[in-house]
Amino acid sequence: MPKTANVEFDIILWGATGFTGRLVAEYLARTQDAHRARWALAGRDRARLEQVRASLAAKHPACASLPLVLGDAKDPASLDALVARTRVVITTVGPYARHGDELVAACARSGTDYCDLTGEVQWMRRTIDAHHARARETGARIVHTCGFDSIPSDLGVLVIQEHMRQQHGSHCNRVRYLVTKLRGGVSGGTVASMLQAVDETRADPSVRRVLGNPHALDPEPRRGRPEERDQLGVRYDAELGRWTGPFVMAAVNTRVVRRSNALLGYPWGQDFLYSEASSFGPGVKGMLSAAGMSAGLVGGLFAAASIPPVRRLIEKRFAPGEGPSEEERERGSFEIRLIGEGTSAKTGRPVRLEGKVAGRGDPGYAATSRMLSESALCLAFDDIPKEGGVLTPASSMGMKLVERLRRADMTFEVTG
Repeated sequence: MPKTANVEFDIILWGATGFTGRLVAEYLARTQDAHRARWALAGRDRARLEQVRASLAAKHPACASLPLVLGDAKDPASLDALVARTRVVITTVGPYARHGDELVAACARSGTDYCDLTGEVQWMRRTIDAHHARARETGARIVHTCGFDSIPSDLGVLVIQEHMRQQHGSHCNRVRYLVTKLRGGVSGGTVASMLQAVDETRADPSVRRVLGNPHALDPEPRRGRPEERDQLGVRYDAELGRWTGPFVMAAVNTRVVRRSNALLGYPWGQDFLYSEASSFGPGVKGMLSAAGMSAGLVGGLFAAASIPPVRRLIEKRFAPGEGPSEEERERGSFEIRLIGEGTSAKTGRPVRLEGKVAGRGDPGYAATSRMLSESALCLAFDDIPKEGGVLTPASSMGMKLVERLRRADMTFEVTG
C-alpha cells in the first residue's frame, strides 16, 4: 500500500546540490508557507548539502533547520534507508540511465512515490520492464518526465481531451502540438542525457530501435503507423499558413502522451494521432528558420558526438551542474499551441479545438523546477488515484496537477 503520513518526511529532494536541484530547493523554500510540507535535502556530500542549506536560510530563515539526508546512488542499502523516511522522492540526478536505477528500484520496493526530470526513453523503457509490476504491488507511483519534458505535452493533451469530452461527449482523434515560443537555454543535464543515449545506441543497436519506435513506452510496445513518425524535415502547413520544423523533444513527449492514453485505458482511442513540431513564420524567413532547425537536429548531435574534440567542447559548454543566471532564467518563457480535431457525439459535426499551454521562466530551469516541485507536492498531498506503477503525469496526477500548475502561474486553456 502507498505510504501514509506516518513517515518522517513528505518530500526528500535527492540531488539538492546540483544546479536544478538547488532551483527546486529554492522553490520549495519560497512556497513553504503555502504547502507546509516536511521536506529534506539529500545527496552524498554533507558539506555541499550544508552549503545549500545555508544559502536557502539566507533568504528563508526557516530553512536553517532543514534536515539533511545522506545516500549513495550506487548503494541500494543507503537508498532503501533514505526512501523509507519519506512519502515522495524528487530526483534531479541525471543522466538517469547512469545514476537512476537503484533509486527507482528502492522506491518500487518500498512503496515510495517518485518523480524525476528524465527524457531518456531507453531508460524509461527499462524501468517499465523492471519495476512496473513491483510498483503496482507496493503502490509506488513512479512518475517520469515531470518537467518541460513532458508536462506541457502530457497535460496539454489531457486538458484538450477533457474539454472535448465535457463539451462534445467524445474525444479528439488527432492532436497537434506546435511550439510557437521558446526562450531559454539548453540544460547541461539534458545534453548529458542526449550524449548518454548516443553512447548506448552505439553500444547496443536495440536501443536505436527503442528510440525510433513511436510506441516505445506503451505497456506492450507496438510498431507505429507511418503518420506517427516524428517530423524531421520542413513542411508548409496550408491550414495554419505557417512553416513547421522538427521539435527537439518530440521523440520523448510523443511517447509519453501515447503511454498516458494506454494507461488510462485508451479513452482517446487506439487510433489516436499525436504529433509535435516547431512553428515558424509564413514566408521565406519562416521557411529558412524551419530549414535551419531541421538541419541542426537531424543527426547533428550523433555526428558531433562521434568526433572526440567536438564532443569535449559540447561537454564543456553544457556541463551538468551549471546553468544560466537568475536574470536569464526569469527572462525565459514558452508558449505551445494545440489543435484538436474530432467529431461531436452530440451533433455529429466535425469539431476543431484550439488549446494553449504557456509558462514564464526558462523552460529547462525556472519553469521545470516549478513543474517538478508541484508534481511532488501533488503526489504527497492531493486526492489522486493510489494505483502504483511506472506512470506518466497525466495518468497519475491528471487534472489535479493541472490545477496546481495553474495556481503556480502556468496557462492551460482551450477554446472551441
